[in-house]
Amino acid sequence: MSTEQQPTSLLPDAETGTLAAVSDGRTSAEAPGYVPDPALVEAIESVDNRFVDRELSWLRFNERVLELAEDEALPLLERTRFLAIFTSNLDEFFMVRVAGLKRRIATGLAVRAASGLMPLEVLEAIWRRSAELSQRQARLFHDKVIPALGSHGIEIVRWADLDRDEQKECKRLFKDRIFPVLTPLAVDPAHPFPYISGLSLNLAVVLRNPKSGKELFARVKVPSNFDRFVSLGNARFVPLEDVIGAHLRRLFPGMEVLEAHTFRVTRNEDLEVEEDDAENLLTALEKELLRRKFGPPVRLEVEESIAPSVLELLVSELDISANEVFRLPGPLDLRGLHSIADLPREELKYRSFVPSTHTRLAEFESAAPVDVFKALRRRDVLLHHPYDSFATSVQRFIEQAAADPHVLAIKQTLYRTSGDSPIIDALIDAAEAGKQVLVLVEIKARFDEQANIRWARKLEQAGCHVVYGLVGLKTHCKLAMVVRDEPEGIRRYTHIGTGNYNPKTSRMYEDLGLLTTDEAIGEDVAHLFNNLSGWSRKATYEQLLVAPDSVRSGLIDQIHREIEHAKAGRPAGIRFKANSVVDEETVDALYLASCEGVPVELLVRGICALRPGVAGLSENVKVRSILGRFLEHSRVFSFEGGGEPVTWIGSADLMHRNLDRRVEVLVRLPDASRDAVRRLLDLAFAPSTQAWELGADGEWKRNAGTVHLQETLIEQQRRRRTVD
Repeated sequence: MSTEQQPTSLLPDAETGTLAAVSDGRTSAEAPGYVPDPALVEAIESVDNRFVDRELSWLRFNERVLELAEDEALPLLERTRFLAIFTSNLDEFFMVRVAGLKRRIATGLAVRAASGLMPLEVLEAIWRRSAELSQRQARLFHDKVIPALGSHGIEIVRWADLDRDEQKECKRLFKDRIFPVLTPLAVDPAHPFPYISGLSLNLAVVLRNPKSGKELFARVKVPSNFDRFVSLGNARFVPLEDVIGAHLRRLFPGMEVLEAHTFRVTRNEDLEVEEDDAENLLTALEKELLRRKFGPPVRLEVEESIAPSVLELLVSELDISANEVFRLPGPLDLRGLHSIADLPREELKYRSFVPSTHTRLAEFESAAPVDVFKALRRRDVLLHHPYDSFATSVQRFIEQAAADPHVLAIKQTLYRTSGDSPIIDALIDAAEAGKQVLVLVEIKARFDEQANIRWARKLEQAGCHVVYGLVGLKTHCKLAMVVRDEPEGIRRYTHIGTGNYNPKTSRMYEDLGLLTTDEAIGEDVAHLFNNLSGWSRKATYEQLLVAPDSVRSGLIDQIHREIEHAKAGRPAGIRFKANSVVDEETVDALYLASCEGVPVELLVRGICALRPGVAGLSENVKVRSILGRFLEHSRVFSFEGGGEPVTWIGSADLMHRNLDRRVEVLVRLPDASRDAVRRLLDLAFAPSTQAWELGADGEWKRNAGTVHLQETLIEQQRRRRTVD
C-alpha cells in the first residue's frame, strides 16, 4: 500500500544494537538484561494478520464520530456538529489518504500493506465502507436529526416546503445578493467542460433551446462565501443551492430549464515538494499550492435523484470510476451544519465551559497577572488544556517574555497557529524590542501551508530569525524556550507540549504541556534548537527522545526494560495514549511485552493497527478510545519501571511519518508532573469510564461505562475554581 517502512525483526541489530539514549544514560546495547527469544520473535512475526489495516482503521474511527451523532443522550446541537465533523473528516481522508493510495497504485509504487491486503483490495474496501458510512450519515440526518431539530423549533427545509412569503424573501435575496456573484458555464463545442474545484458545491443544469429543441448542459457553482443554509427567520433554513435552483431561469433567460442536480467533487490535495534546495523551499511550496487546485478527482458525490444521462456526463468528463461515485440523499456537503450547531440555543448544547488559570499561575490578591517566571522558579507547572487556560499560561509566558527587559532570547517552533495569533504578535514585539528571536516555522504543515508562509514573512520583516527546519523533515515538535538574565546567572525557561501554539484550538483540543526551569531539560532543548537552526548534530539527550533519531528506539528500549522487570517479579506495565498507533516495529515490541506477561493498555483516539486479545499474541493488551466534546490529542508514554515509574509526553504519534520523517520530541516528566499524568491515565483506563473497546477482529464496541472522562475533568476544574 505504501513505500513506508515495513516490519523488521525485533532482534537487536547484530552490528550496531540500538542507538536510543535513555533516561539513565544507558543505551540498549549496554543494557544487561532482556534479549528477545528468537523463537518467540519468529512466532510473533509469523502471525500474518497481526496488523489491522491503517486506512480501514481510520474509517472505523470516523464511524465512532458518527456514533456520537447517533447518541441521543448527547445535546442535539452537539450531535448536529458531529455530523459536520464526520463530513470534514471524510473529505480530508479522500483528499489525502485515498488520493495518495491512488497515486501510488498508478505509479506502480504501492506494495502490499502491513495488514496483508493488496493496494486494490484496500481501495475497494475503502470505497465500500465509506459509501456505507455516508449513507448511514444521510439517513441519520434525515430520519433522526432533522425531526429532532424540528421538535425544538429549528427547521431545515427544502424549497418546496417554503410558503409564499418565504419564497418572495428568497427571490429578493437571490436578485440582490446571489445573482450578481453567479457565473453560469456552458458546455458545448466552443465551451469545454469547466474545471470543478475540490469540495465546491455545484449544480448540473440541463437546458433546452425552445427554438431548436436542442438540449444543452451548464454548470453553476454554488458560491462558498454565503451561508450554506439560508436563514428564513424563526429558525427556519433552506439550502443555498435550493434558492439558486429555483431561480435558474434568471441565469438562462430564453432557455427552458429541464433539470438541475447537485454534485460535489473531491480532489487530490496532498502536496509533493522536492526539498533538494532548502533556500528554494518557499518558492517550491508556493508553486505546489497552485497545483493543488488542479489535483485529479478522487470522489464524486451526487444527489440520488440525478438523471442517468447527467451522471454519465460527469463521470466521463471527470474521468472517475463507478466506485468513486457516491449517490446520497440531498443536501450534500453537511459541513454547513456547523452554522446550525452554532445557533444560540444553549439548552441544546454542552454546558458552557470556560478554561481556568492553572492554580500555580492564578491571580490572587493582586490585580496584576502572576509573574510566570517567578512562579516557575518555585515549581514546574504541568498544564492540561483545555481545562487549564492556554491564554493565561503558555500565551502569557511568551507575552511576558517579550515585554521583560531581563529576557535575552526567545526560541520557538510553530507548526500551526491561529489567524490572529497573539503568539506571533508577542514574538514580533520581542524582536522589535531588541531581543534575539528564533522562530522555526513549519511551512509544510498540511492545509496550513499558505498561512505559515505568510507568518514566516511577517516574522522575518520584524527582525526575527526564521528558519524552516531540516531538509526532508517536518518539524512537528512543540517547543518554546526563554533565556533570561538573572542575578544568579542565565536561566532557561522551557515549554514542551503535545499540541500546537494555537489559542483557538487549545479550547477544543486536549493537550498536555510542561513549563519548567529544569536545567537538564533546558540544556537538551537548547541543543535541539541548535540542531534545527545550525550545523549541530547532537543526537542524544539526557531528558528527551527526539525523532527521527531516538523516539522509536528509545520507546522500544523502555518496553524491553518493562519485560526485564516483569521477568524479575518487579512491578511492570505499559500505558500509552496517542492519536494513532501504526508503527509495526513498536506494535511488535508491544506484542512481545504481552507475550512476556507485561500488561499493556493503549488509549488511541484514531487509528490502531494493533489487535488486542489475540491468543498467544496479545492476551495482555487492552485498547480503548475516548471521543467527546474535546479532541483527545495528547501523547503519553508511561512505564511502571519496576516500581520507579517513567512517563514521557510529547508530539509524536506511533506512525512512520512521526518516527522517521518528522522532528518530534518526548520529554521525561519530573516526578510531580509524572504522578499527575499517571492519575489521569488511571481515570481514562478505569472500567467505569465510558469508551470504545477494540476487539481482536479490529472492530470497536462502546462499553457500558457511566463515567465520562471529559465531563469529570470539567467538574474537577469547576470545583478547583470554586475553592480558589
